Amino acid sequence: MIIRDIKNIIGSDKEIFAKEGQWISRRMLLKDDGMGFSLHETIIKSGTKTHIHYKYHLEAVYCVGGNGKIENLATMETHDINDGIMYALNLNDNHNLYGGTEDMRLICVFNPPIVGNENHDENGVYQLKS
Repeated sequence: MIIRDIKNIIGSDKEIFAKEGQWISRRMLLKDDGMGFSLHETIIKSGTKTHIHYKYHLEAVYCVGGNGKIENLATMETHDINDGIMYALNLNDNHNLYGGTEDMRLICVFNPPIVGNENHDENGVYQLKS
């Protein structure tokens, strides 16, 4: 059994910051935990834009606070995100994620799991790591 408290993740090497400051990812379960997926709490800062394109990972995201929107770059459709909304990037969707009028708090699941120190490259991608 694995028990983790978010208070112990904050300020540790499992708290990763976007290079441009638009998000904070608190990685609660990682590849080494052997669960077959990783689990994160991510804070998207209000008023920000992040380009994301997970070419090697599928991600499901559940919003538990705040607001924002997601823009599918293939279709140019946008969808509002707020408490209770889930979205899944089941097609490795290339997208922009926008923070709204307040910070958005998201619970994220990645498959395959991430190692822990990943950050988006210039194309919005997390590279696969072993």
